[in-house]
Amino acid sequence: MNDGLVLIPTYNERENAELIIRKVFSLPQPFDVLVIDDGSPDGTAEIVRSLLPEFEGRLFLEERKGKLGLGTAYIHGFRWALSHGYQYVFEMDADFSHNPDDLIRLYDACAHQGYDLAIGSRYIQGVNVVNWPMDRVLMSYFASAYVRLITRMPIMDATAGFKCYTARVLRTIPLEQIKFVGYAFQIEMKWLAYKYGFRIKEVPIIFTDRTRGASKMSKGIFKEALFGVVQMKLSSWFRRFERVAPGAPVSDDSTLAVVPATSASETR
Repeated sequence: MNDGLVLIPTYNERENAELIIRKVFSLPQPFDVLVIDDGSPDGTAEIVRSLLPEFEGRLFLEERKGKLGLGTAYIHGFRWALSHGYQYVFEMDADFSHNPDDLIRLYDACAHQGYDLAIGSRYIQGVNVVNWPMDRVLMSYFASAYVRLITRMPIMDATAGFKCYTARVLRTIPLEQIKFVGYAFQIEMKWLAYKYGFRIKEVPIIFTDRTRGASKMSKGIFKEALFGVVQMKLSSWFRRFERVAPGAPVSDDSTLAVVPATSASETR
């Protein structure tokens, strides 16, 4: 077993499933992979299942009954990862919009640089998005600006879905209390990591829109984020967060650090 587990939720990703799995396993840094499939009617799970003997001990499949939401898929994966002793847990899309090569840079930020959460950031160095229509780029960019305005989190890409968590973060965040299942899930997880005082680093990446399969995004997902951020902020006023830091709990803000990488070379 390796110390890093890549979680890949899938729903109708038959065009990408085998390709993304083989790409992750080709990296010089070894990772294990857990695919969480939500009953894909296109046979995605069958494709993954056919690869299990070839990658025994490194590839795993969890199948759920029906489309239950991105957030619940990741929470399922987080619990699976913790129960199996992984130290670094990654979120990554199946459609190659996240470059698997960047897993190594996210891993380095947590495993070697001492950060608790590494975010693959599209906006820490300008706007690094390829093949998205302009309206979607603007919606995504200003969604992150809106999150910063409401929450005061100093994170440029608040809606990013390419991340590495240390197991310590996932053990601290009360996963059973996560409220959102769609787009806002990504914001809520960063918000809780921030509120608990974990060290966060944004690692610059280039996000490339899928070339195979269909996007799962919808206006309803953005609506959840729009209203969910305000709800999340208001509810935090009535909740106590015991701040933590590497090695020991802390009672002040001195260890909180959200550190943007100033150049791509810093994170290699």
